[in-house]
Formats: sequence, C-alpha cells, structure tokens
Amino acid sequence: MQKIIIFSDLHICAPGERIIGLDPSARFEMVLESALKDHPDAAAIILLGDLTHHGHPDEYRELHRIIANVRTPIIPMMGNHDERDAFLGQFPDAPRMTTGHLQHHFDVENHRVITLDSLDGPPYRVGHHVGRLCPERLAFLEDALATRDGRHATVCIHHPPFDTGILGMDVIKLENGDELLDLLAKHGNLHLICGHVHRTINGQTCGVPWTVFKSPCHQGLIDLATPNSHLSTDEAGAYGLALLCDEGVIIHHQDVGTAARVFGDYGSED
Repeated sequence: MQKIIIFSDLHICAPGERIIGLDPSARFEMVLESALKDHPDAAAIILLGDLTHHGHPDEYRELHRIIANVRTPIIPMMGNHDERDAFLGQFPDAPRMTTGHLQHHFDVENHRVITLDSLDGPPYRVGHHVGRLCPERLAFLEDALATRDGRHATVCIHHPPFDTGILGMDVIKLENGDELLDLLAKHGNLHLICGHVHRTINGQTCGVPWTVFKSPCHQGLIDLATPNSHLSTDEAGAYGLALLCDEGVIIHHQDVGTAARVFGDYGSED
C-alpha cells in the first residue's frame, strides 16, 4: 500500500495571532511532526485548503517556514480562506492550470489522485465562503477521470458538494455541488475527500462515497440546528491518512495531542 497524508484547514495566521486561543502554527507543527514520524514513507502530503486564515502574504510566509524542510512532496489546495495571488507569491512553483487555478493530478501505481480548486474568486469577497467549480475546472476533472486507464481515483476538494446536516456549514458548501456529484457518479470507481467542516464525517451521496477530515487547529461542532458557520471547539488537532491499495482506498483519521496511552494487552496498566 502507498500512503497519502492529508491535512485540512490549517488556518495559519501571522506569528502571534490566535484562533479561539489556539496557535495555528504550533498546532500544525505538532500534527505534521506526528504524521511524518509515523509515516515517513508517505508518497505525498495534500494540504486540503484553508491554508491560511485571511489569505494574507505574511500568513503564506509563515506556512512556507513550517514546511520548507519537509522532504515528502506537498500538493497545496485552495479553500475559502485563501487567495491565489498571495499564495502564488510565496509558492510560485505550485502545480496549477493555465487558468491559474490550483488543480493537479498524479498517479501512484494503480491510483490517480486529483486535487481541485473550489475557491470562488477573484474577486475575493469578504465574508463570501461558498465554493464553486467553473466550467474549466470541471473540464479538467472530466479529463483526469476519463484518461486514468482503469485506475481508482481519489478526488480531493475543499468544499463538500453535499449537505452534512451541520447547518452552518451546509449554507457555504460547493455552490454547484450537483454538477460535481453527477460527474463523479458517471465515472465511478473513486472516493471523494473534502475539508471545510472541521469534523470527521463519512457517507455516500448520489452513489459517491466521501470522507470529510478534521483540522490540525480548531474543530467544528455537530450542531444540526444553528446556522452559524463560526461555531468552533478546541478539540485535539488531527490529520488523515489514505492507504492506496489494490482494491481501492482505506481512510484513517488520527487525532494528535490527546495524551492517550497505548497498552500492549487488555490486562496491562503499566
């Protein structure tokens, strides 16, 4: 099996800034260190969007500082808290389309991994957090799926194209989610990975199996009644691990910093 490490919703701020009292840089550094220690053989790392909290150049400089010495290949993606131009100012070599959108695909043995850019803009409108895939980005995905020669596909996008039941996040999902789901269902033999919600969620919509990952920083709440997308909690940070195997993909979720103990057998307390 090949491994892909996945981090979603880093929300890196300028040094010294906090989110609900948490330091996003320190949280990401801790989770990143844990993931690389346990999986130094990973084929790639995917950063699933919301790399920064405000999309400011100094925040991307801080992200660059944190990942500069990581040897595992890193594929960055855009989320609703990002700005492409500011990102590309710090990461000019990031893979992208001729349109400037940060979309990419790569093959790992009998798997194709596809990363999509669901950031709606420019213009970047303050308070506008809904995602969108324009016709050019959907055409890129169509081609990537049609030319994979039977490979299983893992498709990554920041904004979920489906409802999760968490009202505050469902109102800022992917605006044209039905188009994406129809395209994925037509091709099949794939798994969809999303971020944005800051929760561990798994399901299937329109025949498309999907996974949502938590954040290394702050987490969302399972609130099915309040239409507030800012509800957050300081639960442990986390990362995802995709195991690419002959039969498909296996998804793991790993919390970091819980101080949980590991026992060798059920009867041991030492």
